[in-house]
Amino acid sequence: MEKRMGSALILVYNQLAAAQLNQILSLHSEIIIGRQGLPLRERGISVISIILEGTTDQLNALTGKLGKIQGIQVKSIMMKPLTDQEPENTPFLA
Repeated sequence: MEKRMGSALILVYNQLAAAQLNQILSLHSEIIIGRQGLPLRERGISVISIILEGTTDQLNALTGKLGKIQGIQVKSIMMKPLTDQEPENTPFLA
């Protein structure tokens, strides 16, 4: 199965769910390329952004498990990574 790139934004409304969240992320660490977490104390939430690379099944398994945790909301996007067949003159936007 072809690998895809993806990203997920996780909002943590209940800090008691953090242990379960971290356990699930650890179980799927082989598809996590990067992770950034920011506490928004004035709003009482935390935001975690993760960059992923894996099959559609792997990405859906991770985000599906996260979405079932009480006190957490997750949204994700997936796309095909660039291949050697992509045109070289594709503009890069920074």
